[in-house]
Amino acid sequence: MMRQLTSLDAQFLAMEDGCTHGHVTTLAVHDPSTAPGGTLTLDRVRELVASRMHELPPFRWRLVEVPFGLDHPYWHDDPNFDLEFHIRELALPVPGDERMLAEQVARIVARPLDRARPLWELYLIHGLPDGRVAVLTKMHHAAVDGMSGAEILGVLLDASPTPRESVAGPRADEATVPGQLAMLARGVTSIPRQRLRSLRGLPRMLPHLDQVATVRSLPGVASVAAVSRRAANLRPRTSDGGVLEGRRLHAPRTSLNVPIGPHRQIALSRQSLGEVKRIKAHFGVTVNDVVVAICAGALRSWLRERGDLPDEPLLAMIPVSVRTPAEYGTFGNRVATMLSAIPTDVEDPRERLAAAHEAMRAAKERHRAVPATVLQDANEMIPPALFARAARVTTRLAASLSGQAPVNTVISNVPGSPTPLFLAGARLEALYPVSAIMHGVGLNITVMSYCGDLNFGVIADRDIVADAWPLAAALAAAQAELVELVELDATIPEPTGALRA
Repeated sequence: MMRQLTSLDAQFLAMEDGCTHGHVTTLAVHDPSTAPGGTLTLDRVRELVASRMHELPPFRWRLVEVPFGLDHPYWHDDPNFDLEFHIRELALPVPGDERMLAEQVARIVARPLDRARPLWELYLIHGLPDGRVAVLTKMHHAAVDGMSGAEILGVLLDASPTPRESVAGPRADEATVPGQLAMLARGVTSIPRQRLRSLRGLPRMLPHLDQVATVRSLPGVASVAAVSRRAANLRPRTSDGGVLEGRRLHAPRTSLNVPIGPHRQIALSRQSLGEVKRIKAHFGVTVNDVVVAICAGALRSWLRERGDLPDEPLLAMIPVSVRTPAEYGTFGNRVATMLSAIPTDVEDPRERLAAAHEAMRAAKERHRAVPATVLQDANEMIPPALFARAARVTTRLAASLSGQAPVNTVISNVPGSPTPLFLAGARLEALYPVSAIMHGVGLNITVMSYCGDLNFGVIADRDIVADAWPLAAALAAAQAELVELVELDATIPEPTGALRA
């Protein structure tokens, strides 16, 4: 049975142009001493994946295109699936270290996936200190979002060194892949349905068009959204708790907000989740507020060192899952985006955390007013035959406009397991998310919690950021700055924290 990509799924394919890539990756570091024989081998990983393929449908999905782009592509189980092609092995020059690992990951991330095969790869990387082994999992965003990607990792990983027994599942779809003539017929008959989808989504989408990050900076978009809100009698968003009150969210132009090239820079930072929870409890905020404040503090110091710090706060795009419990296991994309100012303009760390708390509260309030389907509704407005070209043109155009960027950066916080996990018996020590960048947004900071740590993955365009490690160091310093405030307040008899309960 074939499964059609939604317009949101298809967008991650359409945006690829040799510089922008639509895949996302996770970098895991394992200790093989807990595995049988104290090793983690390529054969053992392949055996594990092979035994669980029935639980990993996207690992067999191959794209089937509709001729002339008359409709969005379909997924079909690859009749020539070759597991050995997808799971590979390499080694760092000895002695390897974290920076060498990040350089190798940056090279792999910069290569597009082969669209003639299922869109994923897994790399076993040897040569780390103390016998550690890294596992890089690279999957296309067209098939999975953050939550469904985490589901896939949940299938591969176990709660103990002894891998669970995998119960045999249903056989893969062995139906013949439809030919070009059959796919052309599907595309032609779908055209009336495409028009109906566009018309249904139009009233939901137009009033919120200025919240769609990829198009919000294009000329006329803000006016169309404002007129549509008035026509729909929607209350204007004029009050957000004093944050950006009475004015449109604005992304000041920085050196990060230009068209990107094909190469990447990656840096990693592993920080204490326990410290973040102490900060959260002390100031009466959320873990996400603290993460945003850490990112804001790091970006402030890093951009200032580069001579590139704007007077205004940066604007961040924050992905938000809208996947319902009934949609678990369906894969694909169920995601929306939330826009939030981040207080890079605030020097004092205590005030910066307070500003981050208020900015996130206001962003959530605005986000609740936006339909969960707004991204998909916006994409449905473009006929599939023009979709790929339109997606590439709009992102490049938005990145090239001199007035302002659509957003300045992407910040994402993904919850992970609080307890240890194992791959083929090898204990997982750290799990770093390495996400994607696009034209106009040349920096992404994604953090994943795991077993008492926050693992930050920084990815940037190499032509814009020659070395991302100073930003990783700035993330650690920004967290230490907030910990110092907690410890300072503990020496003062009366609580003085700006957000103390």
